[in-house]
Amino acid sequence: MGVVVNLDGGFDRKSDLGALAALTSDDLVRVNALIVQAMDSPVVLIPQLAGHIVAAGGKRLRPMLTLAAARMCGYDGDRHIGLAACVEFIHTATLLHDDVVDESDLRRGLASANAVWGNQASVLVGDFLFSRAFELMTADGSIPVLRVLSHASKVIAEGEVMQLTTSNDTGTGETAYLDVIRAKTAQLFAAAGRIGALVADRPKIEEDALETYGMNLGIAFQLIDDVLDFSAKQATLGKTIGDDFREGKITLPVILAFRRGDDEERAFWRRTLEDLDQTEDDLPHAIKLLEKHGALDDTVERARHYGAIARDAMGIFGDTPEKDALIEVIDFCIERAY
Repeated sequence: MGVVVNLDGGFDRKSDLGALAALTSDDLVRVNALIVQAMDSPVVLIPQLAGHIVAAGGKRLRPMLTLAAARMCGYDGDRHIGLAACVEFIHTATLLHDDVVDESDLRRGLASANAVWGNQASVLVGDFLFSRAFELMTADGSIPVLRVLSHASKVIAEGEVMQLTTSNDTGTGETAYLDVIRAKTAQLFAAAGRIGALVADRPKIEEDALETYGMNLGIAFQLIDDVLDFSAKQATLGKTIGDDFREGKITLPVILAFRRGDDEERAFWRRTLEDLDQTEDDLPHAIKLLEKHGALDDTVERARHYGAIARDAMGIFGDTPEKDALIEVIDFCIERAY
């Protein structure tokens, strides 16, 4: 049974992604059509639930990275369409599983799939989307591409499990946290970039450069998300302030404030994040502590550092509109904090 899903709003041609959205718009229309086709199933709940989460998705940043990277590398075929859809399915499957693990009720301002259909359906449809992703990989027929994307799927799952071990643990250090976000978030950015060079049959040095770009872009992206969890700007992104705080997640701003605080402040973080003993006044107090110790500003500076590494990685490529657009994405990811 087919389900009509409006994916036209999946990205905003006038958004801060600007040039990237414009350059990939025609290819992204084809990606969206393939997504709708691949979501179809005679089991009615599957396209309903999958369509809900896909249509509520963001700007399709990860598949756009694949599309733009392939074009920048001179590719003029259509394999990048299926692989970009594959990247989006992997991302969407992880969102479904994340919302169940985090017990989230909202996803970009809308009811999350698990809030509407329940945890069991969300997990199983997430599994369906992972399976569809692997069908798209095998349909492409490239063992190197399959190796990159299957490895990314494995590492993402490892990152999810690692995050479980750091949640509610104020003893988590910066190194351990960066390990989590490299795996959980940045690995798919890295894979999305690398396969753009793979389909174009470019030298390994270019594959590595695009992987480095994607990895460091993904780290910067997540660090800014950490900042935004404590920012009023969350409302403009369809999210509520303090979701990570209420769930007891240990993010870099918290790690910095905990390390820089006194005994009384560290007791506050242990009570609110380890014991999840929170009152209405605790989130505003947490934000004050973060500001007192410069934790939010320093997290943005960390993001700028990783953004600079991503920018340097692009130096190997010749000047093209796609290269310029991919570099602009770095600024977009960081400037979201303001």
